[in-house]
Amino acid sequence: MKQPHTVNPRAITVDKNAAYPIAMKAMKRDGELWRFAKLRQVKFLNNIVEQDHRRIKRLVRPGLGLKSFTSAARTIVGYEVMAMICKGQVACAPATDMKAQGDFITALFSAAA
Repeated sequence: MKQPHTVNPRAITVDKNAAYPIAMKAMKRDGELWRFAKLRQVKFLNNIVEQDHRRIKRLVRPGLGLKSFTSAARTIVGYEVMAMICKGQVACAPATDMKAQGDFITALFSAAA
């Protein structure tokens, strides 16, 4: 059986939904989440994250008919990377340097091919 993919965030910030602590305990028990990850349940702190992903959510909605989890995950990662490039969060592709962004994307696609 294939080993589950493990993520290692230091802290996960969510709203006050009661399901989050239960889900986090289950993920730690199954080895899907780093055992030292902290859960921060703050009513309004997660709003910044939600606002940042508003554009991503708008792009994802039409793609909900993707046939496999793998293709959906790769598509969403692509949306996230493009958003990071546009916001200037990629050091080798500043938000103001379109040529550097183009070169970076070309390098990504040639590496994936």
